[in-house]
Amino acid sequence: MQSPVWVVMPTYNEAANIEPIVRATASQLERLVGGEFRILIVDDGSPDGTGTIADRLAGELDCVEVLHRSAKAGLGQAYLAGFARALSGGAELIVEMDADFSHDPVYLKDLLEAAQSADLVLGSRYVPGGGVRDWGLLRRLVSRGGGLYARMILRVHVHDLTGGFKCIHRRVLEAIDLRSVRAEGYVFQIEVTYRALLAGFTVREVPIVFRDRTVGSSKMSTRIAIEAMWLVPRLRRSARAAVASASDRTAAIRAP
Repeated sequence: MQSPVWVVMPTYNEAANIEPIVRATASQLERLVGGEFRILIVDDGSPDGTGTIADRLAGELDCVEVLHRSAKAGLGQAYLAGFARALSGGAELIVEMDADFSHDPVYLKDLLEAAQSADLVLGSRYVPGGGVRDWGLLRRLVSRGGGLYARMILRVHVHDLTGGFKCIHRRVLEAIDLRSVRAEGYVFQIEVTYRALLAGFTVREVPIVFRDRTVGSSKMSTRIAIEAMWLVPRLRRSARAAVASASDRTAAIRAP
């Protein structure tokens, strides 16, 4: 059965979080859209048993599906695999969401409502009403500084380019040449939004309060933060070329 709303939730060593976050997300979506949704867990071979728990949930809940990947290959690649599965399954709206409760399922209502008038909706920490809880000063500075740096380099007016709580219309993902996206971490999130803007789609931010995980360890590393610094300037050229190429292919397909 096709479902118009899919939540793609990458996991790696989230055994303590995966069941409560999936059940909370399913409960929230049931109230919002009835049975018209699926939750896709994309597990990168977690050695802590996350995949086994996910399989059990899929057996208990009709709305849950699991995509197993053999090894940890990065957040960006996990999302791309999830996007491909969701699109093939008939998704019209795809939500990116963390599995550690840093993205509160209560905000799904705001994202889905905003998606009625926008092509891509960002759960934003840095617009009025948004915020961050339980972060130290250094992490706050890295996040804020990385976002401001990307905004300046790319010359866009999105306040939270590095955030990973998104609601994306199918038409956006089909237009931005996902096959050529190679970035990970912060830069993956920046690149998806930047390509959407370049392709002329409407991007809207709605406020969320991001809370740091209480169980498990963060997957963000110094390497990923450094990657963002040197890859963001390259996006101005590579993303433009990719979006232009995708546009040309679409025009060719539609031509009589």
